[in-house]
Amino acid sequence: MFALDAAAHTGVWRSRHPAEKALLSLGLLACAVILPPWPGAALSGAAAVVLLVGPARVAPAVVLRAARVPLLFVATSTVPLLVTMPAPARVTLDPAGPALAAQTAGRSVAALACLLLFSATTPLSDVLPRLHRLGVPPAVSEVAALTYRMLFLLMESARAVRAAQAARLGFRTWRAAYRSVAGQAGAVFVRAFDRARRLEEGLALRGYTGSLAVQVEALPVSPPFVAATVGLVAAIVAATVLVAPTW
Repeated sequence: MFALDAAAHTGVWRSRHPAEKALLSLGLLACAVILPPWPGAALSGAAAVVLLVGPARVAPAVVLRAARVPLLFVATSTVPLLVTMPAPARVTLDPAGPALAAQTAGRSVAALACLLLFSATTPLSDVLPRLHRLGVPPAVSEVAALTYRMLFLLMESARAVRAAQAARLGFRTWRAAYRSVAGQAGAVFVRAFDRARRLEEGLALRGYTGSLAVQVEALPVSPPFVAATVGLVAAIVAATVLVAPTW
C-alpha cells in the first residue's frame, strides 16, 4: 500500500465525512489558484501544511515522500521561466524571470499542499461510492475503483518478478539488467491482461448489470468543522485583500 493510502486509512480524520475534507481542501486550493501568490497562495499552502502535520497528524516524512516527485517537477518546470531568447540561438537571463518563476513555484507548491491535505486524509474507497450522488455515472467510478485496485496487484507482481530475477543474478551487469527489466515489463503486462480477463469473467458470472452495489458507511457532517473551514478561507481572503487590495 502506498504511504498516502496508509495514512488516509489510519489517520485521525478517517472518520470524518469526505465532503468536509473536500470543502477544506478545495477551498484552500481555490485560494491558492485564484488569489495572488503573496500572500494568498502562501497562506493557503501554509495552512494546508499546518493542518496536515497538526490536526490531521500525518507524519512529515510521509508528506515529504509524497511531495518529492511533484516538487522536482515544479523545480524543473520553473527553470525555463528564468531565461529568454531575444534572438535565434541566443539565451539570456530574463529580468522579470526570477519573480515570475518564484510566483509560479509558490502557487504550485501551495496547490500541491492543498491536494495532499485531501489525499492523505481521505481514502479513495470513501470517495468513489459517494460520487453517484453528485451525478457521476456509476461506470466511471467503478472503472476508477477497479483501476485503483489493479495498481496494487500490478505492483505486487512487479516486486515478485524483480525478486525472482535478482535471485537469479539478473542484475549483475548492465546488459543483464536491461534484459531483466524488459522481461519484467513483459511479465507484468501478461499478468495484468490475465487478471483483467478473469475479473471480467467473474463479473459476468455474478450477473453484472452495469453497477456494483457497495455499502457506504454513514458518516455525520460536523457543523463546527464546516464553520471553521469557511472561517479559515474567509480569513485568507480578507488577509489578501488587506495586503494586496489592488489584485
